[in-house]
Amino acid sequence: MKISREIKTAILVILGIILFIFGFSYLKGNNLLDNSRIIYAEYNNVDGLTPSTPVTINGYAVGKVLDIYFKDANSGTLVVKMDIDTDFEFSKNSQALLYQNGFIGGKAVAIIPAYDGGANAENEDYLQGTIKAGMTEILNDKLEPLQHTIENVMSETDTLLVNVNSIFDKQTRANLRASIANLNTTIISFNKTTQSLNELLENNKSKLNNTLSNAENMTENFSKFSDSLSKINLAGTIKSLQETVEKFDNVLASVENGEGSLGKLLKDDKMYENLTGASKQMEALLQDMKLNPKRYVHFSIFGKKPKRYDAEGNEIEDSTEDPKD
Repeated sequence: MKISREIKTAILVILGIILFIFGFSYLKGNNLLDNSRIIYAEYNNVDGLTPSTPVTINGYAVGKVLDIYFKDANSGTLVVKMDIDTDFEFSKNSQALLYQNGFIGGKAVAIIPAYDGGANAENEDYLQGTIKAGMTEILNDKLEPLQHTIENVMSETDTLLVNVNSIFDKQTRANLRASIANLNTTIISFNKTTQSLNELLENNKSKLNNTLSNAENMTENFSKFSDSLSKINLAGTIKSLQETVEKFDNVLASVENGEGSLGKLLKDDKMYENLTGASKQMEALLQDMKLNPKRYVHFSIFGKKPKRYDAEGNEIEDSTEDPKD
């Protein structure tokens, strides 16, 4: 059977149309020979989500975003059309989580499976669309109060500077400069004093070493003396001293009571008077011996008999004396 030119032309046109449809669908990311599922999710804000963005389950890519469009002109709700090309079954109660893919990356969709035993998601089903705040949103939420605080601080600082400028007038600023200059002079003097002190210490380093060595020896000797002192029987010494003091108190008490020779000497008035009288007689005797030594001392080289005197000092003549003499 001979095929006419018109039939051949029609077949080529049909094949061209089919190839065009397949090619166009492939370029849009649709595979007409694949039995994938179309899943939808609604969001109030997709925040930069674009078609061909991967769709993941537990981090594994299971599809991609096919299209994003408004549900209607009144609500502003956005519908995200997703192509799921996996045989993995998940409940229609699962969530389509919109999250930030990286710190500075765009948005992506992750399906959070719900293991609740519900019906599996089929083609053209809608999942609950949820949004997870990204790092940028978190930082904005945290930095916004801090921004207000910084603005308030800057405002108060500006007010403070204005008040400071009003307080520090020309004379005050001049006094402050003078004070700073005096402080600088003081610091320079202190540096010179420190340098002189360092030179003094350096020049007398040997003497200081000797002094410290002597102090160390004194400390060591004092430690030895303390050890020796700790070995002394201080309790016995104190006890002996107490006994001695008690005995001395007893002696003083005896003397006070007139006991013993010393006590009688101090307490007996008659003995005192006798001693006083004897002292006076002794004094008179010595005086008389000075005035009349011949009464008490008789000396003769020829053996002459000494003369005698009475109580008044008159010579007593001896009747037995030889007249020839």
